[in-house]
Amino acid sequence: DVLLRSGPGFQICAEIDVAPQDVIIDKTCNSAFTYTDLEMVLRARGITHLLFTGCTTDVCVHTTLREACDRNFQCLTISDACASGDQYAHEAALHMVTVEDGIFG
Repeated sequence: DVLLRSGPGFQICAEIDVAPQDVIIDKTCNSAFTYTDLEMVLRARGITHLLFTGCTTDVCVHTTLREACDRNFQCLTISDACASGDQYAHEAALHMVTVEDGIFG
């Protein structure tokens, strides 16, 4: 039930302003690309550059970032807008991005 639309904690925070034209992708796996139409939506809108934020840096953010790079998107991780339940894992995930100049694959 985690990350399902009807599950606890699924609601978008009230502080985030969602406009009627905004696209919301229901993500139920570590990667936002898995079992979603995210890539199709991005390509249809001509989006080539992505900014990455969120929780958890070492799992969901990192997995989606790697997949985005594999799909030839230009990616930038906003490190101070990412978090993890484990500080070492958070720092290690960010280090993995910087050690390769942000390029995976």
